[in-house]
Amino acid sequence: MDGLISLLLFAGLFYLMMRFGCGAHMIHGHHHGHGHESHQRTKTHKDPVCGMEVAPDQGYGKVHNGQKFHFCSRACLDKFDADPERYLDRKGEQS
Repeated sequence: MDGLISLLLFAGLFYLMMRFGCGAHMIHGHHHGHGHESHQRTKTHKDPVCGMEVAPDQGYGKVHNGQKFHFCSRACLDKFDADPERYLDRKGEQS
């Protein structure tokens, strides 16, 4: 019975630490160095189809010939998939 009480006590403390304590950043995605200030400095990518600026964490991504391209919408991704060389020739390869 003592083992069961110890296990439940440990499990309860572990839950509280993960939910509200030092492990909360792992569950909720709040990491040091990734605050609002660092998002302002993130590099945006240009959609090769429409030319719109796309943040790295938004839109759609596609790897073509070993290079990743970012798209603002599924429609632009579908246009690129239909004829990728058309957009690479017109816009140049994205860096």
